[in-house]
Amino acid sequence: MPRQFFVGGNFKMYVQHPPATPRYLNGLPFHNGSPLDLSTQDRTIDQNYRNGVAESITNIVKNLNAAKLDPNTEVVISPPTLYLTLTRSLADPKIGVAAQNVFDKPNGAFTGEISVEQLKDTKIDWVVIGHSERRVILKETDEFIARKVKSAIEGGLSVIFCIGETLEEREGGKTIEVVTRQLNAAAKELSKEQWAKVVIAYEPVWAIGTGKVATTEQAQEVHAAIREWLGKTIDAQAQDNVRIIYGGSVSEKNCRELATQPDVDGFLVGGASLKPAFVDIINARI
Repeated sequence: MPRQFFVGGNFKMYVQHPPATPRYLNGLPFHNGSPLDLSTQDRTIDQNYRNGVAESITNIVKNLNAAKLDPNTEVVISPPTLYLTLTRSLADPKIGVAAQNVFDKPNGAFTGEISVEQLKDTKIDWVVIGHSERRVILKETDEFIARKVKSAIEGGLSVIFCIGETLEEREGGKTIEVVTRQLNAAAKELSKEQWAKVVIAYEPVWAIGTGKVATTEQAQEVHAAIREWLGKTIDAQAQDNVRIIYGGSVSEKNCRELATQPDVDGFLVGGASLKPAFVDIINARI
């Protein structure tokens, strides 16, 4: 049975203009509440919505609900934690909602963290784990990430498990070595059956938010190596069924060519998931 195409949208901490503004129509994201390269007119508009994150997310989700999406593509969006309940209440039931993080312990004195049970209580069924921003900025280790994956799956969540190499590692010819190390850490924690709850997201760190993107050949090469690893390390069923998606400056301009590759089963989209072009990425195969 063919693997279902999968597109995830990671909102990160971006704030987006409401769709009525000209810059939203041009797809300009906001970072940390500050507009990027705005005209005087747009700065005035932004002041009206500086505290309107909930309204912005509401507009984004409603626009996504109204769009004509490929029915054969599974779509999951990942807003900031504070807006998970709002997003789940607004999103079409066919659209999944993911948390951007979860802790590896079920409860306790862990200030600022969120547990699997708390996510389940808010009707959340997905979580993004191992994103490069958490690996690099927050120094999360392979082992800690693997424990979080295990905890999430045991608690009933499905996981978008992110792996990928830095530019230095790629230039040093260590790409496969790095992603294999990251995968091996998870393999030590998960049973063969639990891999059915995992979507692997290969996101080369050097391509995230930089405008750079792996070539079609580079992406396919790494995805094929990951699929080979699944067969050798897990089993044939995992090799056939686990979806491997690509993340790293995915846009409406490059998604269709990437989607033609045999081992590219979809995308994990960052800032572009806040833009109208996100629909084009979801529909990359039609």
